[in-house]
Amino acid sequence: MKTLRLKPGKERSMQRRHPWVFESAIARGGADSGETVRVESHDGAFLAWAAFSPISKIRARAWSFVETQRIDAAFFASVCARAVAARGLFDLQSDGVRLVHGEADGLPGLIVDRYGDTLVAQFLSAGVERWKDVLADALLKATGLGKLYERSDASGREREGLKPVTGWLRGDGPTEITIREHGWKLSLDIATGHKTGFYLDQRDSRQRFAELAQHRRFRRVLNCFCYTGGFTVAALAGLKAAGALEGVELVSVDSSLPALERARGHLALNGFEGQGIQTEFLDANVNTVLREFIDQGRTFDAIVLDPPKFAPTVAHAERAARAYKDINRLALKLLEPGGVLLTFSCSGGISADLFHKIVASAGLDAGVDGYIAERLGAAPDHPMTIEFPEGEYLKGLVVVRKPA
Repeated sequence: MKTLRLKPGKERSMQRRHPWVFESAIARGGADSGETVRVESHDGAFLAWAAFSPISKIRARAWSFVETQRIDAAFFASVCARAVAARGLFDLQSDGVRLVHGEADGLPGLIVDRYGDTLVAQFLSAGVERWKDVLADALLKATGLGKLYERSDASGREREGLKPVTGWLRGDGPTEITIREHGWKLSLDIATGHKTGFYLDQRDSRQRFAELAQHRRFRRVLNCFCYTGGFTVAALAGLKAAGALEGVELVSVDSSLPALERARGHLALNGFEGQGIQTEFLDANVNTVLREFIDQGRTFDAIVLDPPKFAPTVAHAERAARAYKDINRLALKLLEPGGVLLTFSCSGGISADLFHKIVASAGLDAGVDGYIAERLGAAPDHPMTIEFPEGEYLKGLVVVRKPA
């Protein structure tokens, strides 16, 4: 077994069971891409079994911190079964579920989502790439399913020296799938949709928006960066439950026309057409639209800001902070007194504390004060663990503008 020896003082994070070893922490040692290595402290004490990546700045990712553990097919079968079983601990009101969430489930670099009877996986690190076939078999056994589609086309593979790969890994079938979420339906294409096909991490936030719509009976709703309209559907579902659809104005904005077409299709899929609602689906830049609405004197009772990842790492945080501040400043100007803003950041480089400060600064510049009514995060099938706080990537705030 090949060995990585760490520099003095660099063993502390692994002793706390943090799964990453950075290039700068290694004194000597190496291996082939994805090969299992023994990680030792500077004095030879065992720290972990890990997968080696000769290109990535994260040079090794831990499989196990138990010295007697064998890293083999039986190990991966056990870890996959445990991850799948863990989802039964949560009340997940959907048949679209995150089954494996990388480091949080002991499988660094592996993302697996279930959409109905189909699994979709992203193999994003050298370690899981090396064990891909073993992991595919283990996942199908753990779930009892027969279809697994690979979406290993995320940018993270480049940093591991891996080329993008997509297509059926096990079985085959249609890539167009409709899932159930809470009381509504959402369609997606696992071959072309964002991430593995959809943003399952926002499931609970969409439900919360539906509850707010039902309680507050919003009349004018603006959904920015709407993608395929998950928050649009949620708002309409809540208003329908309140018997308050008639006369609602709902604007959904995104820069992807195909996504907007699917969002429009969700109205018919969920029976909202012909309900007396006024809908706009704008293929446009969100910042431009927000400025135009301010010039037009338009206002909204509820606004959702769910932008793409502005800061993938801490190094991008300063530039991203300016972008987040700008869109939140504009949105707060458009929000009616007493109105509700749901604002999010999915950037790992923006901490929850920094995001709060950004929104506060945006409110100051907009001349708007508000209550932080709630904090939102990823659904529980996208867990953050005690040992891996970096797993907290999605941050959300429910801001209620103070009445005039």
